[in-house]
Amino acid sequence: MPGASGLDLQRHLAQSGNPKPVIFLTGHGDIPMTVQAMKAGAVDFLTKPVRDQTLLDAVIAGIAMDAARRAEAVVVKRNLDRLETLTPREREVLHQVARGRLNKQIAFDLGISEVTVKLHRGNVMRKMEAASIGELIRAWETLPAAMRDAGGARTVA
Repeated sequence: MPGASGLDLQRHLAQSGNPKPVIFLTGHGDIPMTVQAMKAGAVDFLTKPVRDQTLLDAVIAGIAMDAARRAEAVVVKRNLDRLETLTPREREVLHQVARGRLNKQIAFDLGISEVTVKLHRGNVMRKMEAASIGELIRAWETLPAAMRDAGGARTVA
């Protein structure tokens, strides 16, 4: 990107869906530029001259942030794939369970028997590979907010 600034590159990376850790190293940074970079997710904003250890620490922090982001993306994809195996009714039950509703309340809301709710809930637990309600809720919380708000339904992006 000839003629572009580091802030332009950072913005471009974020918009292209390629959120890589960014460390700014400049000879003439100012406070507004630093604030803008940090708000946009920069790992660090260093001004030359910089100590070797300071730069190394920033690189290590960036690598750790990227590893955590990648690990989280794997978990989200796994949970989305599992969600795809649920029937529409199982998704409704999952949404209600995630809201803290009891089987009896879910049955009333959906107009089905409590036994049917228990059956759907068991299927949800098995398909989502959750050993406990806590695990199920943690999996639910990894889903995109728009999807959770839509009750687990796919949303158009």
